[in-house]
Amino acid sequence: MTIPWSSLFGGMLLGVSATLLLLLNGKIAGISGVLTGLMTPKKRDYAWRWLFVIGMVSGSLVGVYFLGAEVPKEYQTSISMLIVAGLLVGIGTRLGNGCTSGHGICGIGRLSVRSMVATVVFMFVAAITVFVRLHVLY
Repeated sequence: MTIPWSSLFGGMLLGVSATLLLLLNGKIAGISGVLTGLMTPKKRDYAWRWLFVIGMVSGSLVGVYFLGAEVPKEYQTSISMLIVAGLLVGIGTRLGNGCTSGHGICGIGRLSVRSMVATVVFMFVAAITVFVRLHVLY
């Protein structure tokens, strides 16, 4: 069995960064909440959100261009299916009052029962989606 070191290291970085944001700023590192705050900015709360998003984008660029992270060049689905999937994720994020990063990383870390339930629901729906996509649609 090989250990996926980059995945382990990435998970540790996510945990440490979410913890530091909560301890130092009192903010939750849920991506949907960060982006929602950018669309409805509050004067005191606006700058850290931009820095968060800029850090995510620049971190991705560093990973691809300097660390050799691979990005898919081709997709096995249509652009319209990708758009529908993105819209469904957005609707689910709104309905679930947060996303997987907010509930799964930050919420479970804070022992939030609501986040634990939400994460179980996310995972269950993801399993059903994969089953339908692989065994029903094709």
